[in-house]
Amino acid sequence: MAYVIINPNSTAAMTEGMLEVARAAVPGVTLEGWTNAGGPPAIQGHEDGLKAAPSLLELIDKANAEGFEGIIIACFDDTALEDAQARSKVPVIGIGQAAYHIAALRGWSFSVVTTLPISVPIIEGNIIGYGFEHLMGKVRASDVPVLALEEDPDKATEAVAVETARAMAGDGVDCVILGCAGMAKLTAHLRGRFDKPILDGVESAARLITAL
Repeated sequence: MAYVIINPNSTAAMTEGMLEVARAAVPGVTLEGWTNAGGPPAIQGHEDGLKAAPSLLELIDKANAEGFEGIIIACFDDTALEDAQARSKVPVIGIGQAAYHIAALRGWSFSVVTTLPISVPIIEGNIIGYGFEHLMGKVRASDVPVLALEEDPDKATEAVAVETARAMAGDGVDCVILGCAGMAKLTAHLRGRFDKPILDGVESAARLITAL
């Protein structure tokens, strides 16, 4: 069986980073990574999601035509997820959706540490829409632009770590979820710095898509 991770933005380096994390999470599983060349360089807010959707949905159709067994939409906003699921014959999951479900399956309350404040209402709305409001602590912005995760990773990592520490100290939650696909490669480092569990959506989705 083969699965595909589709990055809704057009930054290929981010696709490669996510693919590396996903492959490590499910050894022996065939995973490909596709970049949405028709999308914006980063998805930061509702307007970027709308711009990414048409060409992203074309890639959903392509993945179905090429016989993949499952599809991961690798943007934490779960960009165009409902539309993708409606037109796909195979399972489609979003990385935000996957992370919330992993937390729920463990019985863990969670806070989310994301990039910019513009993403906070989208993520909050998704959590409520999936029925996990009772597990949600806070959705926190680290004030790290998405592309800074690629361009200045050391500085970005520290900013995410600071907000993760605040969430763990002040939100009364069981775990923290990293709220951007570009943060996937930070997961191992942050796990080494904190005692509470840290969940990453790319890793979560890779594990769940094979089960579906």
